[in-house]
Amino acid sequence: MEEPDLRILRRLQLDGRLANHELAQVAGLSASACWRRVRALEQSGAISRYAALVDPEHVGLEFSAIVHISLVRHERSHVDKFIRAITGRREVLECFATTGEADYHLRVVCADKDAYNQFLDDFLFKLPGIDHVRTNLVLKQIKMTTQLPI
Repeated sequence: MEEPDLRILRRLQLDGRLANHELAQVAGLSASACWRRVRALEQSGAISRYAALVDPEHVGLEFSAIVHISLVRHERSHVDKFIRAITGRREVLECFATTGEADYHLRVVCADKDAYNQFLDDFLFKLPGIDHVRTNLVLKQIKMTTQLPI
């Protein structure tokens, strides 16, 4: 990737609403050349989407947890059902398939502990193939970023 593209990506990670003429100045390009590069970055998938970052507490989501899940067996049908079910839940912000003690790690947000218990009882514990669920409550967020180190 060329340096002007990297400058564009670095700046857009900080402010996705930046006007094209301002972005062009940062990238050292004309406005039209900058616009073409941004479109090319979007079309190539380097820029996958634009979004607003919302503070969970400001919208009543004060409970946050990291959930570690182990499956009984890695049968394709259980894994497929688990993945489909997890991707459909709005409380699940991230899901990682990992090595180590647990098979999956989720970042979950809810309004409160009662809502989280309902998520566990009515959804997670009913999924086939789940062997073990361990929850770590998030006490304080130390760092959260969406900026890649490019």
